[in-house]
Amino acid sequence: MSNETLTLTPQAYDYLQRQGVREPQALADLRAATAEQAGAAAGMQIAPEQGAFMAMLVSLMGARKTLEAGVFTGYSAAAVALALPDDGTLVACDISDKWSGLAQEYWQLAGVADKIDLHIAPATQTMDALIDGGESGTFDFIFLDAEKSEYQAYYIRALALLRPGGLVAIDNVLWSGRVADDTAIDADTVAIRAFNAMVHDDDRVTVSMVPIADGLTLAQKK
Repeated sequence: MSNETLTLTPQAYDYLQRQGVREPQALADLRAATAEQAGAAAGMQIAPEQGAFMAMLVSLMGARKTLEAGVFTGYSAAAVALALPDDGTLVACDISDKWSGLAQEYWQLAGVADKIDLHIAPATQTMDALIDGGESGTFDFIFLDAEKSEYQAYYIRALALLRPGGLVAIDNVLWSGRVADDTAIDADTVAIRAFNAMVHDDDRVTVSMVPIADGLTLAQKK
């Protein structure tokens, strides 16, 4: 037994995926298609256990109105949309026509395409338009997984859009451990490190950094 988070062996991780996640077939097929078509970029897709975790959070919250910054091939959006009620919505923000095309194909197969409103534009632009349109304080759940240098900009807008008690989830906050390595000074690592410090000190939210996949911070608006 241990009072610290386990580092999973390959065997333990395989067991986790086999016994700890009920992955819908459409999502498993999307993972396979992403691995085949995206090559090295497939690493940008979230892990199945993270998708299941976020879907459970959305379900527990009774979320109806959600947003995602950074769609890639659409796995996380599909996982969240599957957990939404029939009249639930997800505003999906991305700048890639190529990968969002694959996403839309599998959203159809998963039966969630009608719940997802895709915007091909910088996420900050779409979020600003929502704020300007009077939608501040109306979102239940927001997932941030786009440009790391823009995390602070996304987060500021996410807090404006969230209702009190709403949740923002931020991906890649451990950044393969580089955030804890003082010798790592590349732009993305520095940006995530600064972002993590900002959220830690933000008394507008309660916060928990969860060591799932590449690190997921949960910040609940007070």
